[in-house]
Amino acid sequence: MGEEHWTSSEQDTLALARSFALQLHRGDVVALRGELGTGKTVFVKGICETFGALAHVSSPSFVILNRYEGKDRNDRELLIYHLDLYRVRSLDEIYDLGYEEFFYGDGITLIEWAEQLGELLPAKRYDVHLTYGESDSRRRITIESMISPKEPVIAGKSRGTP
Repeated sequence: MGEEHWTSSEQDTLALARSFALQLHRGDVVALRGELGTGKTVFVKGICETFGALAHVSSPSFVILNRYEGKDRNDRELLIYHLDLYRVRSLDEIYDLGYEEFFYGDGITLIEWAEQLGELLPAKRYDVHLTYGESDSRRRITIESMISPKEPVIAGKSRGTP
């Protein structure tokens, strides 16, 4: 079981996502799961803000993929791929996207409705599960590293990078 967090507002969820993003580095995949409206896209927005990807972050439900440009510690471009698989009906759609570029590339990949991937989901990833709490604004967010991470990225910057 991973780390369990409780949030009471969208701002709390953004803050948690920003804090979580400090662990991320190039090549990481974040699999987000949860019912509609639990805050998956809000969580993605917080991660993107941490890396200075200031473009409007929205759920790419109709286009499947959005790409945002952020910066790493060396002020080098860092691509953040945001996939929303809610409307995906077959793995062929994922193959057609060229998923390997996103899952095994040099950027960070954030996947909403990651359960749609089945066996294509990389073994090395972070799982973020969002569920409703006892009130409309309350959320339980569980974060688990599926394989121990490498050097983290701190505030969009990789630790240990010259």
